[in-house]
Amino acid sequence: MFDGLKPAVLLILALAGSHVPAHAAGIETFTTPAGIEVWLKNEPTIPILALDFAFRGGASLDPADQPGIANMVSGLLDEGAGELDSKSFQDRLDELSVQLSFDAGRDEFHGSLTTLTQNQDEAFDLLRLALNEPRFDPEPVERIRGQIVINLRNDAQNPDAVAWQAFSAAAFPDHAYGRPVDGTPESVGAITAQDLQDYVNGAFARDRLVVSAVGAIDAETLGPLVDRAFAGLPQAGAPLDVPDVTARAGRVEVIDMDVPQAAIAFGLPGISRDDPDFYAAFVLNKALGGGGLNTRLFEEVRNKRGLVYSVGTYLYPYEHAGLWLGSAGTQNARAAETLEVVRGVLADVVENGLTQTELDDAKAYLTGSFPLQLSSNAAIASMLVSMQLDRLGADYLETRNAHIEAVSAEDVQRVARRLLDPDNLLVVVTGRPEGIEADVTN
Repeated sequence: MFDGLKPAVLLILALAGSHVPAHAAGIETFTTPAGIEVWLKNEPTIPILALDFAFRGGASLDPADQPGIANMVSGLLDEGAGELDSKSFQDRLDELSVQLSFDAGRDEFHGSLTTLTQNQDEAFDLLRLALNEPRFDPEPVERIRGQIVINLRNDAQNPDAVAWQAFSAAAFPDHAYGRPVDGTPESVGAITAQDLQDYVNGAFARDRLVVSAVGAIDAETLGPLVDRAFAGLPQAGAPLDVPDVTARAGRVEVIDMDVPQAAIAFGLPGISRDDPDFYAAFVLNKALGGGGLNTRLFEEVRNKRGLVYSVGTYLYPYEHAGLWLGSAGTQNARAAETLEVVRGVLADVVENGLTQTELDDAKAYLTGSFPLQLSSNAAIASMLVSMQLDRLGADYLETRNAHIEAVSAEDVQRVARRLLDPDNLLVVVTGRPEGIEADVTN
């Protein structure tokens, strides 16, 4: 997948609708004694507390010449903190049945904590240590570094991974979004413990923190726990000065790889999350190739012609850019025909719009699949953090379906004409595709 993106989170936001289960409604917002805003869903029936949080910034705060620091930090925060070395910290998590994880994205650094309510005090103490007093001892640093480098070298042999990273670099040259979130073997190899600590010092601050919780707890009890974990962090961190950017398009790149199947990545500038056309774009994307088998591209490229093994499209509204992306995997000998059919599908939708059946099916999917994404307290807490990051109201779960249902055929075609330009695609192909003329050949 596209390096650093979180399509599952975006899909959650895309699917919210009228069939939201009752346990996902009733979001309470409050401010802790230390001034931290929290979104809470009290779910008293199960004695489990799920906390999800994020710091805005993420991998975009990595130095331009040192990509991969945020990602490496995410793998090390539970590898020793305070007086606990790596083994002691991990043993304590196991003893308490606490799940603690971290993940670095392009625009935010995520963390999650799941604990039995009977162990919540100690669980939040461990979270506090991880965020405020990470150790970055030599043994875990070298172990995690080795794991990352192995994964990067494996990715370098994976046509899809190579295509998506090359797409990022081509779409966003000289911008944070063009750099690999996981870094390179060279950049990761040069990261020091001080680099890791410098990232923590600049990124983990209360001025870019969002927090949500779901579980058997009330605001009066949760507030002091949240403060225990986060109130000791600096009020302000490193400047969030990533510039807005428009994705580059209108070129074809071919990356030579001796593989039987070509991996094709294609895309265009997309749309921001707060754009008035966002919901129409989501419906359009679903009908084109955004999930499930009942899409225009799947029907035309795979079912009718048997050209591809897979095909799909995605909308990614970054904080500072929008992208509409697509991918396909096909035989080298059929790559050019595949790309020609994709362009033809886009041109037809721009000219003629969707059929009523396609529009209805897309809406039904977007409003009907949501309950599957809310299967646990942790999943709901993650959703609430995503809503905060996208600056959506706490009533979003109740209002989401109306936005989808309000999208008309005219809205979708207007957005198709605005976003889809089949002659201006940015295309990256890895493999040895026949019949594709490249502007740049590596």
